[in-house]
Amino acid sequence: MKPPVTNVRRFVWRESGLSEAERSIPEEAAIALTYNGGTQAVMMASPQDLEDFAVGFSLSERIVTSVSDILSLDVLSFEDGIELRMWLDPSLAERISQRRRHIAGPTGCGLCGIDSIVEATRPATVIGRGRAFTPAQVMDAMQSIHALQKLNIETRAVHAAAFWMPGRGVVALREDVGRHNALDKLAGALARQGIEAAEGMVLLTSRVSVEMVQKTAALGASVMVSVSAPTALAVRMAEAANITLAAVARADGFEVFTHADRILPGGVADVVA
Repeated sequence: MKPPVTNVRRFVWRESGLSEAERSIPEEAAIALTYNGGTQAVMMASPQDLEDFAVGFSLSERIVTSVSDILSLDVLSFEDGIELRMWLDPSLAERISQRRRHIAGPTGCGLCGIDSIVEATRPATVIGRGRAFTPAQVMDAMQSIHALQKLNIETRAVHAAAFWMPGRGVVALREDVGRHNALDKLAGALARQGIEAAEGMVLLTSRVSVEMVQKTAALGASVMVSVSAPTALAVRMAEAANITLAAVARADGFEVFTHADRILPGGVADVVA
């Protein structure tokens, strides 16, 4: 299996002249997700944390409802790519057939292959009350993820999705060339560790589009924070899903677009459903 980073030679032009040196760049590979012998999707992704990716993709795509639905999971490396081979309970065969895309998803693709407008804009899971946080906690959480993005520090070319909990800090962080893949990997990591998503907040280093809200809702998190601005549809989806969406998070503050009551200035940060 390929490592997630490759060193390449390149020429560098500056006003001072031309030079030649090495640069670390991220790998990407064709990842096939197969269930009970059939291919569901082929995505371009970073070749790391692939078990997490398999579980997270399966959950966010509603192919399974829990990790226990996956009876076996094998990561098989081939010359042209990697297969994440899963076997599910036979009772899920109809669900697999309904959700099958047969797609080739380019890097960063979140809705590739969806052939229905209704399916692409499907309502997200409606989240319960969840937990509230102070602005200081949001700021601390976002500041804490920078040093943990090892792949991005080395390459400056990947996205990250992290999960932060009060009293514990960042309990999981996953990186990928595709922002949707990073979030799927995070979802898989939390599910495999048995971490309750309602107890913390999802942190993103990418823009927030509608499918990022859908995946966060499927994860069960009530608060998501990103460094970039959301799309209008993402805001409407977060509002309908009862998710607190904060974005444009910078060193001097952030903006809250939906359900701002979970981020309480100077208030209690321990409200749990």
